[in-house]
Order: sequence, then structure tokens, then C-alpha cells
Amino acid sequence: MRLGLALGYWGRGPSPAHLDLAREAERLGYDSVWTAEAWGSDAFTALTWIAAHTSRIRLGTAVAQMAARAPTTTAMHALTLDHLSGGRVLLGLGLSGPQVVEGWYGRPFPRSPLTATREYVDVVRQVLRREAPVRLDGRHHSHPYTGPDGTGLGKALKPITHPLRADVPVLLGAEGPKNIAQTLAIADGWLPLYWTPDRWSEVYALPDALPEGFLVAPMVRARLCEDVAAGLLPVKAMLGFYIGGMGHAARNFHADLMGRMGYEKEARRIQELFAAGRREEAVLAVPDSFADEISLVGPRRRIAERLEEWRRGPVTDLLVTAPDPATLRLLAELNS
Repeated sequence: MRLGLALGYWGRGPSPAHLDLAREAERLGYDSVWTAEAWGSDAFTALTWIAAHTSRIRLGTAVAQMAARAPTTTAMHALTLDHLSGGRVLLGLGLSGPQVVEGWYGRPFPRSPLTATREYVDVVRQVLRREAPVRLDGRHHSHPYTGPDGTGLGKALKPITHPLRADVPVLLGAEGPKNIAQTLAIADGWLPLYWTPDRWSEVYALPDALPEGFLVAPMVRARLCEDVAAGLLPVKAMLGFYIGGMGHAARNFHADLMGRMGYEKEARRIQELFAAGRREEAVLAVPDSFADEISLVGPRRRIAERLEEWRRGPVTDLLVTAPDPATLRLLAELNS
């Protein structure tokens, strides 16, 4: 099981600690570093900055939002950064949800998200292979565009720049059963948002044998501390925001996943509190048992014991969100 550093996206501004953490992770032998985006900082710019200050560590997006860019644009970002970094890119993509897609990107959330994802990945792979001009007569993506409001002058093109690698790994953030099944069929890896090392087969209904070389790269919040309850508070704050605020009450994929993990009643209560503006209560309503199940928090011995549980399953890459170098060093030592 390889280790990755998950930096996420910026809050009110860039974190001065991110670059230092990325450099420390590379020094410690971490395999990858990952950035994200929501509706603030973007994933690729921050990752390029990190690429310029590192030399070996692989560079992933977890995730770049599909609604933010045409698939050809995303492929351009990936092939450009792959060249600049010497072939270190891991392209993680996610569809997001209706609240973000329609509220932030100002476009309709696809009525057939599986088809939209499949078409998006198809176009990205066509660009990176550069075998022929990009062509797709899709339901959501059309290359060249042939819609009734177009000029009819579009021309099928292939990238001017020759990609460094035709096989840049494409990973998908998927939460629902059908989306996970499609991910196994069309992607090189999967980015689970929440992972339970004890109940993963029950929660995700994965097949006994995964595709050869397939990456399973869940994120885990980790913190070396003596007080487990205090260490879980940042995990609960994250969960309160994702369950309560990252989606509409009628359609929130994160809340649905929490429900499938056995906490449906609690997920709905968190949504209710968050929607009512009672955010602190929403955070406190997150069960400690759920926050603890999907994280690595506590003293050294406790983290060591629980890390073994993560290692026993199909996880190939553990993407660690950690607030301090001491936690990163501990995990590198325990995983060596």
C-alpha cells in the first residue's frame, strides 16, 4: 500500500503549509500528492506549483470537477502538466452534484450522469492517445459540435502538442453502486470519499477480483494525538460540511453514502441542522463512531493497529490528509 498526501482545496486563501508538507512527503517516500477543487481554488494551478518544487512525487487531482471544463480542456491541462513534471500526473475526475454544477458552474446537472462520465473519459483518452482527431457524437459531449445553435463549421482536431504519455492514469470519484461499477470498467482507478476498512465489501459490493493494476485510493484524515475525541473534531467538521452543505437535501451523494454505511438517520439529521443554519450542532451530530471508522486518529499504537486494517483490504494508495509533519512521518514509518 503506497501513501499519498491529500492537500484538498484552499480555504480563504492559500495555505503556507501545503508546499512544505508536499516536500516533506516526497522526502519521506510518499508516492503521490493530491489537490482538489470546490468553488474557490482550482486543482491544476496549485498542483503545477508543487510540481515545480518537487522532483519525484506523483501529482494527482482528487478531484478535478468535470463540470468546470470541457473534456478536451481537462486533457490539455493533464498533458501540459505531464510534460512539465516529467510524466508524474494522475488525473482524478469527479462529476460533483447538482447544487455545485448548477449553482457554481451555471450549467445543468446531467440527467444521465453515468453517460456523461463515460463520454467525458472517452474524449480525454482520445486526446491523450492522439491517434486521430477527436470525434464523439455523444448525448452530453459532441466533437465537433453539431447542435442546432452552432455554426456547422466545427472541425475535428487532435492536439498540436504530442502528449508525453498516452496512458496517463484516469481515476474517478464514485460513490453510488452503478457509478462504482462503471468506474471499474472504464477507469484506471477509483477515489472513494469515505472508506471503511472493516466493511468495505459490504458497503461497496466490490467484485472479488479487481482489474489488474486498478488503483483504489481512498482519502483518510489522520492525526497523531493523545485525545481521540479532540482529534476527531476536524473529521466531524469535514463530515458536517460535506453531509450538510455539499448538496441539496433532496440529492446529496455524500449523505446517501453515509446512509448506505448504516447512518441514514444521522445523515438526515445533519442535513436538517445544517440547512437551518445550526452548523455547530450539525458537526456535533456526526457520530464519533462514523468519524473514527473512516479516519486514523489517536496515539501511535492506536494508529499502528488501525493502519493494519487498512492494509488488509484492496487499498493500493492511501491518500492522507494530515495537519502536521509528525503525522506524515509516523505513517511513513509504520507503512515501511
